[in-house]
Amino acid sequence: MAERPGRQPRRLHTAQVVRTERLTPHMQRVVLGGEGLAEFTAGTCTDHYVKLLFAPADVTYPEPFDLQRVRDELPREQWPVTRTYTVRQWDALHRELTLDFVIHGDEGLAGPWAVRVRPGETVRFMGPGGAYAPDPGADWHLLVGDESALPAIACALEALPHGAKAYAFVEVSGPEEEQKIDSDVEVVWLHRGARPVGEALVEAVRGLELPEGRVHAFVHGEAHFVKQLRHLLRVEHGIPRDDLSISGYWRRGHDEDGWQASKREWNARIEAEQESVSAA
Repeated sequence: MAERPGRQPRRLHTAQVVRTERLTPHMQRVVLGGEGLAEFTAGTCTDHYVKLLFAPADVTYPEPFDLQRVRDELPREQWPVTRTYTVRQWDALHRELTLDFVIHGDEGLAGPWAVRVRPGETVRFMGPGGAYAPDPGADWHLLVGDESALPAIACALEALPHGAKAYAFVEVSGPEEEQKIDSDVEVVWLHRGARPVGEALVEAVRGLELPEGRVHAFVHGEAHFVKQLRHLLRVEHGIPRDDLSISGYWRRGHDEDGWQASKREWNARIEAEQESVSAA
């Protein structure tokens, strides 16, 4: 998932895979543990994320692993590739870190790795970062996202107190991708089928009659539908920027490296367009 403002300085951690589990046909869980997590800690953010490090094929690094040394001494094409994933759960007592991966067969880097990795294998990562948690002072909450945002949305729902007023819309490919979330908030599961990613989410949020009072919203996922919902919430509904956690975790046609390289410019352009519309 994408980096967000307010992230804490990230430090390098080394862990071992404890166990894996297929949650749904397209969601794989990997649980990390080991003594290397002795100094790992996560705060109250429900969108905490870590950056996993993947060595390029046929590249091994000297031990003890030193990322700065790797970057100083090796050509850039031999540096580790990073992929960002939301922390689904951090169990400080047992030192277990749970990450959920969206998988699409052999497509991508981290998804196929999550499917084939076995207990005992070593994993290096940086983090955590994070910036969002449901504001207890809000009158109601809005949580919207595709599969990539599901771990963060699930964490946020589980952090809400019983009886909190919230609307949660999650788009997945079909009913087999729905998950059980430990919350009394009823999740509206939208089945994408052959439709473009996010189209159903935009329709659902546009059709929602917004309750009275202050909303705290979390909207994340594919960049194009996030852009549409940003306009809807910021410009059409006039929700203040400080009450929105809204950003593209990924963008169609781009891997994470390409998306991160263009994300700042993409977001700046959208902000400028929407500020212009708001001022008109």
